[in-house]
Amino acid sequence: MSSDTQTAQEALLFSDLGLSSKVLSAVTDAGYTQPTPIQAGAIPHALQGKDVLGIAQTGTGKTASFVLPMLTRLEKGRARARMPRTLILEPTRELAAQVEENFVKYGKNHRLTVALLIGGVSFEDQEKKLERGADVLIATPGRLLDHFERGKLLLTGVEILVIDEADRMLDMGFIPDIERICKLIPFTRQTLFFSATMPPEITKLTEQFLHAPVRIEVAKAATTASTVTQRLVKAGSKPWDKRAVLRDLIRAEEDGLKNAIIFCNRKVEVSELFRSLLKHDFNAGALHGDMDQRARMTMLSNFRDGKLKLLVASDVAARGLDIPDVSHVFNYDVPIHAEDYVHRIGRTGRAGRSGKSFTIATKGDTKYVDAIERLIGKQIDWLDGDLSTLAASEEADETPRRGRGDKRKGGRKDGDDRRKDKRSDKHAANENGEAKTADGDDKRQRKEAIRSENADRKDHRQQRDNRPARRHEEDDKTIGFGDDVPAFMKIVARV
Repeated sequence: MSSDTQTAQEALLFSDLGLSSKVLSAVTDAGYTQPTPIQAGAIPHALQGKDVLGIAQTGTGKTASFVLPMLTRLEKGRARARMPRTLILEPTRELAAQVEENFVKYGKNHRLTVALLIGGVSFEDQEKKLERGADVLIATPGRLLDHFERGKLLLTGVEILVIDEADRMLDMGFIPDIERICKLIPFTRQTLFFSATMPPEITKLTEQFLHAPVRIEVAKAATTASTVTQRLVKAGSKPWDKRAVLRDLIRAEEDGLKNAIIFCNRKVEVSELFRSLLKHDFNAGALHGDMDQRARMTMLSNFRDGKLKLLVASDVAARGLDIPDVSHVFNYDVPIHAEDYVHRIGRTGRAGRSGKSFTIATKGDTKYVDAIERLIGKQIDWLDGDLSTLAASEEADETPRRGRGDKRKGGRKDGDDRRKDKRSDKHAANENGEAKTADGDDKRQRKEAIRSENADRKDHRQQRDNRPARRHEEDDKTIGFGDDVPAFMKIVARV
């Protein structure tokens, strides 16, 4: 997009985009007058019924880019039972719930029915909404297909399909479900497709399901906001080293830290770090995919309301969550996928505000850091020296542990040692006898000692051979019970 075009769009007002008076009234009540670049570019084409491919970094207002034109177009017509008029697909429950909130906020002058199909909520309540007829259906792919397979949902009446956060759908393995859902929807539908990045798999998907789309790209894919100050922080590889570095960072940023999201790569690390922060008297909460929906929404609500200062989260919280005033983001783990870094730090520095991000890196994270810097097109500054300044002891900690192959090799060696030990035990008596007479160099005493030991060993063998054999005198006795055989075992079985 050229600079002249972007300047012209920035001068636009919502009233210039062709939205209905009801929608404009709700937008004005919400305190907005000027659209963001993605909104200014996408809304006019969406109102004309064209397919739209929107590419913009997170936090640029993509949700309103499809909610506002959909509300305008839905003013005509009404929904039928089990046949939604529009369908919005989201990768996570939180994003789906957030889109529902947008419809409630901007659709307050409309009498539209919005159904939310997400996991963690009873099927029965969702089916009741579908039976009444849904103008807008917001769903995660898995739960949507569950309802379809139960025969509670028909997709033949869908007029507008929205696929939001498509690259996140790819990461979560939803692309096969998306392809199946698209085949269940009428070919003549309008499709609005939004993503922050465009990997090759997503490009193929757009070519398959979009028809002559209008491409709206307001920022280079996978770029970070200029309002976010980014820093890398070195740490040792041990978990307690990383936790200590994180605590020091939080305390050092105390004056400017209003609230912060701390990202981990795995759910187990979210739980461990959350417990550690509580132990050190930090006001923290946790958010990950294994939590039930009510707990997740409560945790998010407490964080938004300022009841929690720190939110430890997995990448389930990295995409599209509308928490506008997050001052800091801490990457406790360097993300494995470079694109996730863009989405994580996009939680801060939103809507023109300034923010800070700190990424804790160990020696083993070097290739991931390099991938991130290649993706965003610039080097990230180190806070206090790079990884080369780590102590030699820390470098030793980074050496990989031995694999199973080494253990097997070690096991064979131990077996050889054991066989040697057995041979040594066999001749221990001789060696003991020689040891007793070595100092005096008395050959006769040595022979007597050997003879004595051999005699003792012979007596031992004779005693062993004379032991009574452990045989049962009566073959009909039950082994393991002796004479006291339970009565149920004496019952004759019918063959």
